[in-house]
Amino acid sequence: MTTTPTTTQQPTTGRVTGGEIVCEDLVRIYAAEGIEVQALQGLTLHVSAGDLVAIVGASGSGKSTLLTILSGLDTPTAGTASVAGIDLLTLRGRARVAYQRHTVGFVWQQTSRNLLPYLTALENIALPMTLAGRERPSTLAQRADGLLEMLGVGHCRDKRPGAMSGGEQQRVAIAVAVANSPQVLLADEPTGELDEATSADVLEMMRTVNAETGVTVLIVTHDPTVSEHVRRTVQIRDGRTATEVLRRRETDEHGAELHIAEEFAVLDKVGRMQLPQDFVSALELKDRVRLTLEDDHAGVWRDARQATPAEPEQTEDER
Repeated sequence: MTTTPTTTQQPTTGRVTGGEIVCEDLVRIYAAEGIEVQALQGLTLHVSAGDLVAIVGASGSGKSTLLTILSGLDTPTAGTASVAGIDLLTLRGRARVAYQRHTVGFVWQQTSRNLLPYLTALENIALPMTLAGRERPSTLAQRADGLLEMLGVGHCRDKRPGAMSGGEQQRVAIAVAVANSPQVLLADEPTGELDEATSADVLEMMRTVNAETGVTVLIVTHDPTVSEHVRRTVQIRDGRTATEVLRRRETDEHGAELHIAEEFAVLDKVGRMQLPQDFVSALELKDRVRLTLEDDHAGVWRDARQATPAEPEQTEDER
């Protein structure tokens, strides 16, 4: 039996724990008209509870497929996937509805898909709480007001979406997504329809929600600038996790704050990894490479024999 994990709430915005995401060897194959397409090819991903992560990749890399699986809208062909301890491969019927209503929140790219146009901001936020039956009517407005203030759109309380800017709509959409104190917030290209300045504001609000409520935030995007607003960026290429960039802040001996970003290749359970494309291009790597094992590192070298084509054999006359 699938159960909804217990959360601890505060009167206004609420705080949650336990939103870990675990995917192992995830495969998703789509079949249409006799043709099979592998959207995910053994993807492995671990996201710690309370983390703030961006998934980046080119169109067709598999990032959107991953998000639809984590949101409960799709089921993987093979592998394992769990969110907050809930096995996504076994979700059926009411358990799936309960998962989407209580465990995950979702923000779409299109602002028009996130909010009902005939309801005010406060009414949009109150709706999922009413449907879930998790808040007393007397506290609905209090919690909705708290979320609006936290996201900097308290002035939109009585406005309908048509009277809000795109950035305001997305901030209210985030409030709707976290209204039921989900353990995981999933965002599909949340800044895709916004200009650069507004995008930065919305991303900072997602950082605020992550910090204030403890919700795990996973943002799927093709925009590389999103990675500047998160602690960890995972790149997907050809249906697998390829590289990760981890960011941290340190203080030097002079008291100045340093922002440090380190890139890592992802190593799977059988030792496979994908080299960054710029490495491959810069070193002109192709087909095969030569490996060397040193005391503290492994070397990857271009195969020199590929750079110099083999000389053709001489004919009898040429000899």
